[in-house]
Amino acid sequence: MSTQPATRPDRNQLPVIQQIISVMWPSFLTASAATIIFFTVFDPSELGMIGGFPELTRLGGYTIGFFCFWLVTSISCAMTCYFRRPTNRRTPPEQTPEN
Repeated sequence: MSTQPATRPDRNQLPVIQQIISVMWPSFLTASAATIIFFTVFDPSELGMIGGFPELTRLGGYTIGFFCFWLVTSISCAMTCYFRRPTNRRTPPEQTPEN
């Protein structure tokens, strides 16, 4: 992934769908593990009572928790992909034929 302006195609650039999947798939797996670990310790219906949502079911609590964990981990994965790009990539000047 290049930080240079899009003046010419970068041969190292991944397709957009591959970039999205490389962020979403690891974050999905991490969110799944975090949801299992978190709700092993905390009951979602009790958290609903504490949070002011007494009608929240366990399944609703699991769902909300999973999507919150997925949001946080996808932001983390996206930031990792963003910050792994080089910042001072210099392209050599184009060579002109001498007459």
